[in-house]
Amino acid sequence: MVRLASAATVFGVAAAGCALDSAGAVNVVVGYQSKTINTVTAGTLLRAQGFLEHRLADITKRTGTKYRVVWQDYDTGAPITAQMVAEKIDIGSMGDFPMLINGSKTQANERARTEIVSVTGYQPKGALNMVVVAPNSTATAMTDLAGKKVSASVGSAGHGTLVRALSAAGINPRTGVEVLNQQPQVGASALESGQVQALSQFVAWPGLLVYQGKAKLLYDGAELNYPTLHGVVVRRAYATAHPEVLDAFLQAQLDATDFLNDNPLEAARIVAESSGLPQEVVYLYNGPGGTSFDTTLKPSLVEALKNDVLYLKSIGDFADLDVGGFVQDAPLRAAFATRKLDYGKAVAVLNSPSRTGGELWLYGSERTRPVSDPGALLKAVRDATAHGARVRAAYVHDAELGTRWFADRSTWVKDGEQYLPFDTPAGAQRYVASHPGSVALDYQQALAGAA
Repeated sequence: MVRLASAATVFGVAAAGCALDSAGAVNVVVGYQSKTINTVTAGTLLRAQGFLEHRLADITKRTGTKYRVVWQDYDTGAPITAQMVAEKIDIGSMGDFPMLINGSKTQANERARTEIVSVTGYQPKGALNMVVVAPNSTATAMTDLAGKKVSASVGSAGHGTLVRALSAAGINPRTGVEVLNQQPQVGASALESGQVQALSQFVAWPGLLVYQGKAKLLYDGAELNYPTLHGVVVRRAYATAHPEVLDAFLQAQLDATDFLNDNPLEAARIVAESSGLPQEVVYLYNGPGGTSFDTTLKPSLVEALKNDVLYLKSIGDFADLDVGGFVQDAPLRAAFATRKLDYGKAVAVLNSPSRTGGELWLYGSERTRPVSDPGALLKAVRDATAHGARVRAAYVHDAELGTRWFADRSTWVKDGEQYLPFDTPAGAQRYVASHPGSVALDYQQALAGAA
């Protein structure tokens, strides 16, 4: 069953985006989620670097038309959708399930009707969403949550993963658990206090809670092997009235995407300072092999959205949505053409999760050190600490799923001379069960054994 959280969501107030302000400037109202790392190229990083304002200023120089950007920060996509239905937000960024709900709820009103115009970040196997439990929990698999209370933001990307994971485990997602519909930070407190036995959320919440020692990872969404993504929606009426604004936004998003991909550690610092998240957690997701920041609307991602509709219908009232018509790549293609970039070539590239290598980040260093494999990372950590250095963060890729994760929060397996990291104990046990002679270790045991 689903029970609503008692805390009310407080919406920001802004004039309808297509209206002019008192100075005669065109309002551009952007709804974003500062703590959702996969949307930073259309939100936190975009805002902090002023890319949109710079693009609009160029238009002002050419045409004399002035623009006023209003940024509204929310915890999830649901309030952004509510404001778009009310015609008070013009452009918003959110996850896959929220985008579909957005399209479904706005389609009845032509002035509110929206379309997806770009992707912010994606993960081809679905590792953007995870389920965590308390550090002392005895749960080791999704089946252990049957009959338990689970916190999730209903209709969010994290909720979508919970629904799929429960279904895969043979648990009815509507009756097999009690889902408390809570904002991420409320759910985090509920998990810490024991009000709920698990929390299913989108990034950066699972990584943040595990990094803080307030949770451990139970389920990696990558086990579903199903693409997850975040993207940008715009009100069609607004885009029709101000096509130059949408083009400026997409150009600015491309600016932010290039900046992040070229300077991931610096981008992590900027996002951390703007969002209040630890830089180590931000870099977990936007570092090499984490979230794929790519604006293109890839066929595989669009197909995933079409299949998501079936799940949305299974968990509640959802007005049918023509996903093919909801996804519109013409504005993004035009933005690529302006830069003389090949959209067709870019859209065909699909990044695959890594299963090797790692990265070490020491205090006092403005650079991270890449390593060739997990065993080399363990040795590098041992050598660094032996010489008095302090490890700020060490990142590895899950040996089974390829998910980028914290080395010291992973379960390790020794198989012969190999040391292999797994982001969940269940993943390590699957490996041990199929590889006689291998043995599971904790991080300290792995460090001690690495020659």
